[in-house]
Amino acid sequence: MTCSKNSVVGVGLRYPHYEMALNGSSSIDFVEVHAENFFAEGGITAVLLDDIRSHYKLSLHGTALGLGSAMGVNEHYLERLKHLVERSDPWLLSDHAAFTWSRFNHQDVHAGDLLPLEFSHQAMTVMAENVDRVQQRLGQKILVENISQYVTFHPATLSETEFLVSLVERTQCGLLVDLNNLLVNAHNAGCDDPLSYAKAWLREIPPHSIGEFHLAGSTPVPASEILVDDHAQPVTDSGWSLFRFATELAGPRPTLIEWDNQLPTWPELVQQAERARAIIHEVHTNAH
Repeated sequence: MTCSKNSVVGVGLRYPHYEMALNGSSSIDFVEVHAENFFAEGGITAVLLDDIRSHYKLSLHGTALGLGSAMGVNEHYLERLKHLVERSDPWLLSDHAAFTWSRFNHQDVHAGDLLPLEFSHQAMTVMAENVDRVQQRLGQKILVENISQYVTFHPATLSETEFLVSLVERTQCGLLVDLNNLLVNAHNAGCDDPLSYAKAWLREIPPHSIGEFHLAGSTPVPASEILVDDHAQPVTDSGWSLFRFATELAGPRPTLIEWDNQLPTWPELVQQAERARAIIHEVHTNAH
């Protein structure tokens, strides 16, 4: 498979789509799988991973590293991730700007979710040390994703963008910018114009630090209710508008469609990815 690294589009690969994704032809350039689902060594898991890699470029997306955890990254988890990276040689490797691990009664406990960080210099030091440790252990650069937040810490010493930009400067990691999370956070913060908020957020991020975009949709709710990043809908019109703006601002980047709940058919999912590809092409054409 030959493709320009920054102009590729992909989808999150979920179990119901395995057969069509791996047994038919597809225009998709890469697929993302959740790293934890492939920690088991040998057996059907290893065979399936090899099959995926024979068809597509592979992105490993972690959900449990807990890069912002004050206790540090769990050693057992990191060792399992290292073995997976060595087996699969992923094209992209990512996790989240969140904490997930804590220590209780002398045992490491996982929260079971992505918990938000306090954007402070102290939290920055913790996260930078964790990212450095992970990158050194894995022997490659990782991308760190902005999360959807349902609580915030006040007052914050740093803005989210200041925190992430500083993280990139200190660790040389990259950013995985989840565009839907920006819209979700703006809605939940009571912004009258979430799209404008998200565009302003993107302007504060140096383009060279962005390594990937995520696109997704959320189940709509009234303005007074909490919007959840449930990955259960097509990308919204605002999401597509924001993606076009982000591509114009930063240039093309590997772009992934996330859809985890109320799954569409495989052709419908591919169609979403092709719409992203069309926007990348239009922006590139207009720029030249």
